[in-house]
Amino acid sequence: MEDCLFCGIVSGDIPSDIVASSNLSVAFRDVRPGAPSHVLVVPKEHITDASTISPSNGAVVADMLMTAQEVAFIEKIHESGYRLVFNVGEDAGNSVPHLHLHVLGGRLMGWPPG
Repeated sequence: MEDCLFCGIVSGDIPSDIVASSNLSVAFRDVRPGAPSHVLVVPKEHITDASTISPSNGAVVADMLMTAQEVAFIEKIHESGYRLVFNVGEDAGNSVPHLHLHVLGGRLMGWPPG
């Protein structure tokens, strides 16, 4: 998608701090971290958000979860714990219309999130 920030990061046109990547997804550090470790995992193909996922996207979503697991090991938060979050829509704080999975950790996460 032409004007998509995350598509620009995936293509390499927009610089980012890449943490991990696979054939189907890329993980990079969030520019406004909400935790000591805050990495976004995005599919290389443009999918608007979690509300638009279809059965044909199963492999992409599974890959995103596996990449998130890799990120947790790289960030050394796999043992202490981490949070995985998909935000959908403006009320949830989704500011970039490209599916992305937040990997948050490195501190105690309260409930409810915030």
